[in-house]
Amino acid sequence: MKVRDFLLERYFAKYEFSVRHMLSASDCETLSVRELMEGADAEVEGLWKELRLSYTESRGHPALLREIARETGLSADEAIVLNPEEGIFLTLNSLLDRDDHVVVLSPCYQSLYEIPKSLGCEVTRWYLKKEDGEWTLDLPFLEKAVKENTRLVIINFPHNPTGFLPSIEQMNAIAELSVKKGFFVFSDEMYRGLEHDPEDRLPSAPALIRRSVALGGLSKAYGLPGLRIGWITSTDRWLLDRIAALKDYTTICSSAPSEILAIAALRRSGELADRCRGIVRENLELARSFFREFSGRFEWFEPRGSSVAFPRLLGGQSVKDFCERAVTERNLMILPDCVFDVDWNHFRVGLGRRAFPEALSVLRELLD
Repeated sequence: MKVRDFLLERYFAKYEFSVRHMLSASDCETLSVRELMEGADAEVEGLWKELRLSYTESRGHPALLREIARETGLSADEAIVLNPEEGIFLTLNSLLDRDDHVVVLSPCYQSLYEIPKSLGCEVTRWYLKKEDGEWTLDLPFLEKAVKENTRLVIINFPHNPTGFLPSIEQMNAIAELSVKKGFFVFSDEMYRGLEHDPEDRLPSAPALIRRSVALGGLSKAYGLPGLRIGWITSTDRWLLDRIAALKDYTTICSSAPSEILAIAALRRSGELADRCRGIVRENLELARSFFREFSGRFEWFEPRGSSVAFPRLLGGQSVKDFCERAVTERNLMILPDCVFDVDWNHFRVGLGRRAFPEALSVLRELLD
C-alpha cells in the first residue's frame, strides 16, 4: 500500500508543538486526568485503581461498549473500539476492492479519499457548494455521480473543515438513494455532539441508513484527543467481524488506561459535551465579530456545527503565503486550504480552545 504524505498531519507536525499561538486546532480544550476522574462514579474509580496494565479485549472493554451503545443508540455488540484513524483505515480496507467507485464529500480529512485511492478505487470528490455566505449540500450532484460500481459514499457531519450540518430531510435523501442504488455509507461522526444547537443533532447513521457504518470518538466533542479512543458502529455484523480480524494486524487491542478513562468520559458525556459547546459558542461570537470587522479582508461562512469554520481570504494574496507570514512573523499557526487538497483561498479556524481570543488578537496584529 502506497499513499501520499498526509498534508494536514505533516503541516501540524511541522508547527503544532513549536508555535506560540494556534488558530486552527480542531479539538476542544482538553481535560487533565485529575479533572476527568474527579467526576467518576465509584465503579470507574475502582476500575482505575485496580487496573492492571495487561492486554485488553480486542473489541473493547464490555463497559465501554455499553457506554458507546448508549451514546449512539445501537447495541453493545454493534460496536468495536479502536483508534479513530485506525477506524477509517480498517473500515475502508474491509469494504473496498480494486476498481470500486467511491464518492467522498469534500473537502475532507485526507485519509477518507487517499485510502480508497491506494486500494485502486476510482474516487469522485463531492464538494460542498457556497451560496450567499453559506455552505450547501449538492444532492443532485451525488445522484448523478453514482455509478453501477459505486460501492461507497463517504459523508462527514458536522463537517470538517466547514462546520456544515445537513437537515434530517437531506440525510433521509441520502438514505433513500443508498437503498435505490445499493451503495454503502461511511459516516465520519467525529464532531457529532458539537452541533451549535443540540436540537439539530442528527441520528447516528446506522440508526438511519440500513447499509452504513459510523466513526465516532472522544477527540472533538469531549476534549480528549490524547486518549486515542474511538469506535466503529454498524448493524452489519459481517463488517464488524472483518474489522476485528484486520485489527489483529494494527493495534490488536486498545490501551488499558485509555479505555477506563473513556468509560469515565462517556458516563459524563452530556457534561463534557456541554462544556466544549460552551467554549465553541463563546469563540464563535468573537469570530463573527472579528470577521465582520474585517469584511474587506475575509469572507465569513457561518458554521452550524463542529469546532471549526472555513473563512476565505480576499484580495490578491494567496492563503498559503498568508499562513506562512502568520507563522514566521507572529508565531501563529493557521491551516491553509491546500492541506485539504483544494485551492479556494480558504483557511481553517478552530473554535474549541480557550486561547482562541489570544490567537485572534495576534491575527489582528498581523493585519494591522
